[in-house]
Amino acid sequence: MEKQSTLTKLKNYARTLKQNLFVLYLSYKDTRVPWYAKLIAICVVAYAFSPIDLIPDFIPVLGYLDDLIIVPLGISLALKLIPPYIIEENRDKAEEIRKEGKPKNWFVAALFILIWLLLAFWIGKTLYELFL
Repeated sequence: MEKQSTLTKLKNYARTLKQNLFVLYLSYKDTRVPWYAKLIAICVVAYAFSPIDLIPDFIPVLGYLDDLIIVPLGISLALKLIPPYIIEENRDKAEEIRKEGKPKNWFVAALFILIWLLLAFWIGKTLYELFL
């Protein structure tokens, strides 16, 4: 029974986390949100909605580190910076958007692909120079 309650708690936490992403998505567009809160919210939402992770999930341990630590910390920080009344106003709208499905952020995905390509190029160039 304890495992089931832990699993239920984790599912509820994940659902709340996902709901808060949509709240942040709506909040960073609000003109009443301070610029620094918008900046954090934009970064968190862009990263979370990107179809490609900066650290791919197939890399052991590190691959899931961003999903388990970085995204929740970013959401928590952004929610603390946004005025509570704005968050409450956006909760109902966020539920409607969540039901429609997660939007994709292809710009951030392309950025991550570019980072990985540049890293591969740099490693290849370094190895080429090292062995020649």
